[in-house]
Amino acid sequence: MRILISGASIAGPACALLLSRQGHDVTVVERAPSLRAGGQTVDLRGAGRTVIERMGLTDAVTAQLLDQRGLAYVDDAGRHRAVMPVEAFGGHGIVSSHEILRGDLAKVLYEATTSSVSYIWDDTVTSIEGGRVSFEKHRTETFDLVIGADGLHSAVRKAAFADVDVRPIGIQTTWFTAAVDQSIGGWFLMHNQTGGLVATVRPSHNSIEVKAGLSVRANVELDRRDPEAQWRFFEERFAGSGWLIPQLLREMRAAPDYAFDSLAQVRMQNWTNGRVALVGDAGYCPTALTGLGTTLALVGAYVLAGELDRHDVETALRNYDAIMRPFVTEAQNLPPMGTRGFAPGTRFEIALGRASIRAMNRWPMRSLFAAEFAKAGAIDLPAYEMAH
Repeated sequence: MRILISGASIAGPACALLLSRQGHDVTVVERAPSLRAGGQTVDLRGAGRTVIERMGLTDAVTAQLLDQRGLAYVDDAGRHRAVMPVEAFGGHGIVSSHEILRGDLAKVLYEATTSSVSYIWDDTVTSIEGGRVSFEKHRTETFDLVIGADGLHSAVRKAAFADVDVRPIGIQTTWFTAAVDQSIGGWFLMHNQTGGLVATVRPSHNSIEVKAGLSVRANVELDRRDPEAQWRFFEERFAGSGWLIPQLLREMRAAPDYAFDSLAQVRMQNWTNGRVALVGDAGYCPTALTGLGTTLALVGAYVLAGELDRHDVETALRNYDAIMRPFVTEAQNLPPMGTRGFAPGTRFEIALGRASIRAMNRWPMRSLFAAEFAKAGAIDLPAYEMAH
């Protein structure tokens, strides 16, 4: 088949690799002018890690993993108030034993496809009529199957689906690379402030830069295409803050990889419509709070490609939905306390969050969080034949 995939982050190249190995003529269209480097750290856990193994990419991915010691909650002076080492829960805790920058994982997947997949950069889908696909810049072409792997703001979903429930969860977040004047010691550091303010820094590939995030729990609407308004919003909310936050606010404006979004989940009754299918965040974004977005993207790509290899298109798309639906439904349940657990509003809630981290390895908290971390493996992956 001639297959078009929209999106060149994680789900898109994963689909492209598996489908091209089956002999299909695959084209990927990406809105960015080139492969987007950098990005924040993502987890490879549970079924997502199994998919990487079955794709034959374990060595390439392992070479890019970050060395992290775990999660630590810090106070205004940077002192650790609660920690969860990476070894907790067998390496499947909040910080897993397999953490990789989003851009590094995307590059591994992309480089595995360069000899077998065609890429169209700096363009996007504008309409889909039957098999005819129109683009913003490229000529109209006809495809046998269109796959939307283009994230929360999917162009394919907009063009081909009407019944879409995009649910904001009330968290405004910005991510960027920053230089800070003190070592973070290999830890993922999280700093909470009253009012639902969260600042985080995570290790990068060098000791000078960190992967930073600033989040605010607030039901506001910020224009995704207006960085200046976003910067002012975060500067106003974090004004007068301690720890590394003044440095992060300065670095935010100059960061070449600055990104912003209002976190939201995508809930849909159907991820397929005719010969159009959605994979990953485009169809079932769980939000970063679950830590399962990358797992869902990889597993979704694997199941969709595997079913297409076994069956006709119509049957494959029905099976894809049936296999993925229970896994996605469970993965989209937010962790205990939801947004308040991530961005507590009061001193009491902040103290409660730290106490829960300290108690995680003891009953009854251990069993509660073990069930949460086990979600990443809560699917019986079919054993598809994998060509390499």
